[in-house]
Amino acid sequence: MSVWQLFLSMLERLGIIVMMAFLLTRLPYFRRLIYQQDVGRVQRFIFMIIFGLFGIIGTYTGLTIDVETAEISKWESELKEEEAIANSRVIGIVIAGLLGGWRVGLGAGIIAGGHRLFLGGFTAVACGVSTMLAGAIAGLIYHRNKRTSVLSPIIALIVGMIAEALQMLIIVLTAKPFELAWELVKEIGVPMIVANGIGSAIFILVIHNVFQEEEKQGALQAEKAMRLAEATVSHLRNGLTPESAKAICEIFIKEVSSVAVAVTDRTRILAHVGAGADHHFTNEPIQTETTRRVIETGEMLVVREHVICHHQNCPLQNAIIAPLKQKEETVGTLKFYFQSEADLSSITFEFVKGLSSLLSLQLEIAEAEKYFQLMKEAEIKALHAQVQPHFLFNALNTIVSCIRINPNQARQLLLSLAHYFRKNLASSTELLSTLEEELKHVKAYLTIEEARFQDKLRVIYDIEDGFERLALPTMTLQPLVENAVKHGLRHMKKGSQIEVRVHSDQKKVRISVSDNGKGMDKEKAAALLQKPVSSPHGAGIGLYNVNERLKLLLGEHVQLSIVSEVDKGTIVYIDIPHRLEEEERINN
Repeated sequence: MSVWQLFLSMLERLGIIVMMAFLLTRLPYFRRLIYQQDVGRVQRFIFMIIFGLFGIIGTYTGLTIDVETAEISKWESELKEEEAIANSRVIGIVIAGLLGGWRVGLGAGIIAGGHRLFLGGFTAVACGVSTMLAGAIAGLIYHRNKRTSVLSPIIALIVGMIAEALQMLIIVLTAKPFELAWELVKEIGVPMIVANGIGSAIFILVIHNVFQEEEKQGALQAEKAMRLAEATVSHLRNGLTPESAKAICEIFIKEVSSVAVAVTDRTRILAHVGAGADHHFTNEPIQTETTRRVIETGEMLVVREHVICHHQNCPLQNAIIAPLKQKEETVGTLKFYFQSEADLSSITFEFVKGLSSLLSLQLEIAEAEKYFQLMKEAEIKALHAQVQPHFLFNALNTIVSCIRINPNQARQLLLSLAHYFRKNLASSTELLSTLEEELKHVKAYLTIEEARFQDKLRVIYDIEDGFERLALPTMTLQPLVENAVKHGLRHMKKGSQIEVRVHSDQKKVRISVSDNGKGMDKEKAAALLQKPVSSPHGAGIGLYNVNERLKLLLGEHVQLSIVSEVDKGTIVYIDIPHRLEEEERINN
C-alpha cells in the first residue's frame, strides 16, 4: 500500500472518532465537562476514562502492518512481534490534555498507552510511552495558554502532529530491531503525523460547534429576556402587587417552556399560573421550604424532584427559584416550574437569573418613580424644590440605556437616584445635616452625572477624616456641586473637572467645591451672594439661599466665599471655625 493510500485509509477511520465526538457533545454532562463547570476530582477521573477509551478505540480502528511482508489487516486484538499499528490513538489523548490539563492528559495517556503495551508488537513500549507523553505535553500547553486560544483548531493540528512525530522519533530510537523500526517510520510516519493532526483539529472544530451553539442559544435567550422585560415594564410601575404579578406570570408562561410560573412576596403567593394553579392560590402563605430559603439567603436555587407541596398530587417537582430584590433586600421570588430535570439546563438558569435581575431593576425604577411622585406632591421650600425635571429625565434615560448594556451600573445608578431623592425629601423637614450625609448626597448626584457625561467629567474627592459629624444646613453642598457641574460642562466638550475638598488648619475646617470651567469676574461673583440672581441655567438662586441659611443656622461669621477668574474656573469656600465645629459635635 502506498503512502497516499495509507493516508486516505487513516482519514476514513477518523470518521469513527469524529462521529463519536459529535454524539458525546450532545450529552449535557459532557458539555459541562467541556465548559469546566464544577469540575472536581471525580469529574477529572471521568474525563480521563472517556478520552482514554477514545484512545483505545483509535488503536482498534487502526491498520495492522506487518513490516516484513508489508501486509495490512484490520481490527487486530493481538500483535505479532514484527507487526505494528497505524492508528489515531493520539487524537483522544491530545484532546484530553488540551481540555483538561496535564493530569487529565497524562491519565488518559496511561489508559490508552497501557492498553497498547498489552497488545504487543516490537513497537509496544515506544507507542505506550509516547502516548503518555503526548497527554502530558498537550496538558502543559493547556496551562501555558488561555483557554480560548487552546481551543483553536490550528493549535490542535500542531499539537496532534507534534505528538505523533514524537511517537515516530521514540520508535526509531527505542524499537528493536532498528531496521524494522526505520522501515515502519518511513512507511507510516508522514500519513500518521498529518492524519492525526487533522483529526485533532476536526475534534476541536466539533467542540467549537458546541460552544457556538450554546452562545447562539444564550443570545436568543438574552434577546427574549429583554423583550419580556419590556413587556413587563408597564405592569411593575405600581410595584409588586397581585395584579402586576399575575400579568407577569401570564406573559412569561407564554414565552418560556415551563409548566408553571409563580411570583411571591416575602410571605405569600402573589400569583401562580399553569400547573398546580388549582391549589396554589393568590394571597395564600408560601407553601414550600425552598422558596423560604431563597427569601432568607437571597440566592437562586435549582430544585430537582424536590418541590415539596402540602397538596398530595402536586405535579410540580422541578423548579428554578430566583430572588426579586430592592436595595439589596429580597422582597419576593420569581419561580419557573419545569416538566423534567433535563429542562434545568445552565442556559435556562442564566435566563431566569437575567429575568429576575431585570425585574428587580424595574422594581427599583418603580420605587424611584414613587419618590418622584412624593416629591411633586410635597410642599417643599424654594431651595429644596430645586430638583429640576430635566435632571430626573436625563437620569432615568441614562439608567434605561445602562439596563441593556451594563445592568450592574444601572442598579448602582438607581440606588444613587433613590438616595438623591430621599435626601431631597428629608430636607423639607430637617434643618441640619452632617458633613457625612451631605457628601453622600453629593456623591449620589455626581455618580449620575458622571454616567451621563462619561469621559467628559472627572470628579475628585479630597476629604480629610475626622469631620464626618460636622453639622451643616441640609442641602448645603449639592447646590454648590450642581452649579459647578453646569458651569464646568456647559462650555467644555471634554476635560471638565469638579473637585470636592475638606481640609482643616489650626483655626478652621475648610470645605471647597471647585471647577475648571468658564469662570466669572469679581463683580459677578460678589453679586451672586448679595441677592437672588435669575439665570436661564438655574445658577444663582441656590448660592444665595445656601449662603443665607449658613448665616442663619451657624452664625453670621459662616458664609460662602467665591474665588473666580474668567476662563480659569471657580472655587466656592465654606470656612467653619474649630470652636463652632466642636460645639456642634457636643450638641450632636
